[in-house]
Amino acid sequence: MVRIHVVTWANRKQYRVLLERYFRIRYDIYVKRRQWRSVARPINIEMDAFDTEHAIYLMALDSAGKIVGGSRLVPTLQPHLLGDVFPQLAVAGPPRASDIYEWTRFFIDPALRSRGSPSPVAGVVLCGLLEVALKLGIRQISVVCESFWPKRLRALGWSIAELGDVVQHEDGDIIALLIDVTPDAIGSTRRAYRIDRPVVIDLPSPA
Repeated sequence: MVRIHVVTWANRKQYRVLLERYFRIRYDIYVKRRQWRSVARPINIEMDAFDTEHAIYLMALDSAGKIVGGSRLVPTLQPHLLGDVFPQLAVAGPPRASDIYEWTRFFIDPALRSRGSPSPVAGVVLCGLLEVALKLGIRQISVVCESFWPKRLRALGWSIAELGDVVQHEDGDIIALLIDVTPDAIGSTRRAYRIDRPVVIDLPSPA
């Protein structure tokens, strides 16, 4: 079964090898496959200004310990994508609070994706995102995402607000969202992906 491992500054040494692999997978997906020119670097890892000691990484590992998906959370009181790069996406200004975190770098191993049907690993990562957020006392999650995400998340039963209009960007049309973290959202996402138990192991304690 695929489970979510949570990597923070405190336990990063335990996950040193997996973290390096995680950043290489991000390079393969975002730079080589999606051709995001804004994050291209002369080395085969993808890291940005928000991969700091404040970042929380979610790694989806299969039974063999292979990374098959992942994501990242960053506190909005620290530098983050919406607040520092795309503030124009939020008409009333980027939301910032101790209980609001930003969600970025969601990915699934391309080999496990199938056109026209949802990936079971995607369900694990999405459930893991909400489980971790709820455990940490995160009330809302902001995200800069492709324009198809609002419809997809609402179909999962998530309560979201669009912070502005869709904006054209060189890497695709994007929009900013604010997502409520609730037990109901976890429940509806588990049902949608037929997940019958928590997917996160070793949940971090609230700060």
